[in-house]
Amino acid sequence: MASSSSTTTTSASSETLIPGLPDDITTQILLSLPLPHQLRLRPTCRRWSRLLSPPTSFPLRRALRLPSISLLCIFPSDPSIIPPLLFDPLSLCWRTLPHLPCSPFFYNLTHFNPAYLSPFLYLIGGSLFDTHSYPLGQPTPSGACYRLDLLALGNPHSLNWERVEDMNSPRGSFACAITGNDGIVVAGGGSRHSVYPSHGSRISSVERYDVTSGKWTNLERLPSYRAGCAGFIRTGAEEDEFWVMGGYGDYTTLSGVVPADVYYKDAVVLGLKSGMWKEVGDMWLEGERVRMGPLAVAEGSDGKAEAVFMLDDNEVFRYDFACNTWLKETSLKKKITDNESCGFAAMNGDLFVLTSVLKPDGSDFRRPYKRRPTLEVQVYSTYKKKWKLFIAHPPIYQPIDFKSTILCTIQV
Repeated sequence: MASSSSTTTTSASSETLIPGLPDDITTQILLSLPLPHQLRLRPTCRRWSRLLSPPTSFPLRRALRLPSISLLCIFPSDPSIIPPLLFDPLSLCWRTLPHLPCSPFFYNLTHFNPAYLSPFLYLIGGSLFDTHSYPLGQPTPSGACYRLDLLALGNPHSLNWERVEDMNSPRGSFACAITGNDGIVVAGGGSRHSVYPSHGSRISSVERYDVTSGKWTNLERLPSYRAGCAGFIRTGAEEDEFWVMGGYGDYTTLSGVVPADVYYKDAVVLGLKSGMWKEVGDMWLEGERVRMGPLAVAEGSDGKAEAVFMLDDNEVFRYDFACNTWLKETSLKKKITDNESCGFAAMNGDLFVLTSVLKPDGSDFRRPYKRRPTLEVQVYSTYKKKWKLFIAHPPIYQPIDFKSTILCTIQV
């Protein structure tokens, strides 16, 4: 009898996720771990593998009302050459995503827009160089759109970029935002490249992508040509609004010889229900700044903007919607030099400023370095009004130049 009782106890213990703990408690413990740690723990046993697989864990986290996992997606360069990276700032864990499909006729993709619409990560448009075009130094806008199913994170063999329908108008350096749970809206853009700032195209077209049908449809065009702009969705008094800020339109010449872009100081707003644009006046006075700096949009649980921040040199400003002006929020804890580039993003009520310690030396970016790059990360809490600093080491051996690096936030 004693032997039978011992066998029954052992069998019951082996059926639990963790012996001695109820499965509901164990489930909450395992799902509260950082996502990279969850994926590493999957080979422990079959039950853990099933529980921690993204198709199971993502819906289960929402059902248990656990806090969402916030990740920073970093595109260091052309994603067909250097893979995108997922970064968890809480655990300092990294996850490498697959390369974008490579083409022998196009290279050096920049100024694209990533967007996360659960469970897909989209990569839209951009500027690139076409080996068929002449002259070779002329950038070409891209209308390509790809998506990556993050539910396949636990299965590297099925984690691949999938090509979806192209945009009606190719564009790079454009405004992009998520509309609810079923759409993406893009506006403006062109093919501007940092080497040739005054060349390339500028467009005013606006499109919306419907996730359900997989089709792009044209919306009311922008009031004028606008590229290099930023966009976000905000809840208005009567309808949701798509805001497009900053950017540049036409260009002039200095002394009649040197071309120079003409930057916008205003914003335009599209009512997503009415389909009509309205213009917002200048956001700063003459002499305050030449152009709008990098934007970071703090979004709520519905994906709509709660606050908009701008990094201008070493100062952070918050946009006042009521007064249509930028108010100083804080200054960086660690100053950056005038010629140093940085990344700027908002996540979970915090602002992230990323700078690279290992600076690019101008050599071939495809040649790996002997050591991994080091990132200095400054984090500002918009609630506590305090800064903190830490160091991170991406799992790649190429320097990260934030002049061309693109950031995106993901919540799962």
